[in-house]
Amino acid sequence: MRIAVTIFLTDQTITPVRLARELEERGFSGLYLPEHTHIPVERVTPYPVGGELPPEYGRTLDPFVALGQASAVAENLDLGTGITLVAQRDPIDLAKQIATLDHLSGGRFTLGLGYGWNKEEAADHGVEWATRRELVRDRMALMRALWADQPTSYEGEFGSVKASYAFPKPVRNGAPRTLIGGAAGPKLFAAIAEYADGWLPIGGRGLTESLPVLRRAWEDAGREARDLQIVPYAVLPAPGKLAHYAELGIEEVVLQLPPADETGVLKVLDEYASYL
Repeated sequence: MRIAVTIFLTDQTITPVRLARELEERGFSGLYLPEHTHIPVERVTPYPVGGELPPEYGRTLDPFVALGQASAVAENLDLGTGITLVAQRDPIDLAKQIATLDHLSGGRFTLGLGYGWNKEEAADHGVEWATRRELVRDRMALMRALWADQPTSYEGEFGSVKASYAFPKPVRNGAPRTLIGGAAGPKLFAAIAEYADGWLPIGGRGLTESLPVLRRAWEDAGREARDLQIVPYAVLPAPGKLAHYAELGIEEVVLQLPPADETGVLKVLDEYASYL
């Protein structure tokens, strides 16, 4: 099983360069980064896990800039987002960022995307909350048009692009590996089956019950069973938990690191090394 990590990198934590070097040196497979552009002070949206929103949410580094630094100093480390808030980004600019990072890293990028939870943050980006899932679907289709081998136009409900020259292209044919994060449910599973390569189940709980449902939706959409990828995300590890994932056929897991300084992060990496 490949063991990757995720962390809220901020202006107060270990740097992307230092972390990437340490991960590659120790044998971890990848680094996934989350994003929040900003956190409005006046907020009514509750923190999904309860309690007060941790301060790192408002200090998060831009994941593409940070992963670009990581790519430059770690030649084999996989790179990913967990997750990119596609609804809050211009899809033409985002397509260029994704393709550039994937090209410069030799195809090591995984696009982990999600629909978001913070209504106030999304509203500042002009996102209509009720249609954000449809907006993300539309923007993914637009980006795939830009990534196509030949100039391809796209006309969608929320945006369009003329047939264009748009280079570089993602290394993998058509798009980078794409995983969707979110809670189990028919809407999420339908989206995964339609335009993604798999699921990023946050926390990795309840997979025994959820995976058969997702697999049915996947196969009903005409997708090959062997192509579905499940990557438990932001997991706090335990030997029994990782063994359970292996029994389910899971080949990659992303462990949660604390948003700490260099000393604190390296201490946890030493603890996680036993799972490699």
